[in-house]
Amino acid sequence: MASQRSELRHPAWFRYTNKGMPILENIAAIAKGMSITFKEMLAPTVVENYPDGQGPLKGAKFQERYRGVHVLQRDENGLEKCVACFLCAAACPSNCIYIEAAENTAEHRVSGAERYAKVYNIDYNRCIFCGYCVEACPTDAITHGHGFEVASFNAGDLVYRKEQMLAPMPAHIGANAVFNQDEVAAGAPAVVTPGE
Repeated sequence: MASQRSELRHPAWFRYTNKGMPILENIAAIAKGMSITFKEMLAPTVVENYPDGQGPLKGAKFQERYRGVHVLQRDENGLEKCVACFLCAAACPSNCIYIEAAENTAEHRVSGAERYAKVYNIDYNRCIFCGYCVEACPTDAITHGHGFEVASFNAGDLVYRKEQMLAPMPAHIGANAVFNQDEVAAGAPAVVTPGE
């Protein structure tokens, strides 16, 4: 019986012990990681041709869900969607949005509601691009655009005003000279007041 047990045992150099097993696992993990490293070292480098690439993004590529510089949207009539409800400023964890409201009048209509944002500033020195302001907006007036070139040597240049973030007028209103070149060339005003 004792001879059968000795035959079933592995040789002394093949024995697994509690101390030896973790060492073998560690060596296997390091070998696996180094194999990936060596594969990547020998693979060709893939780079984006930024800033010398083609198109408005200069060769940069990003996902559709990318959160870039904010855009203040307009409705189909060219009026601003922002109604100065201050929900975006209240939702902002970094307190980087500053708004001053003003009343719409019959002569000076800026938005479709009673009020509009007379001043709308975002301080990109503080903004963390979390998207809480976009989610809080009940009128979908503020969205994340795809602008990504916000670096500056001057901190004052990183405070974006309403005029810098406001979406251009819709092409069917006449403000967009790129899409309405014939109409503008024929004498149509480049900017039509909403409602005309």
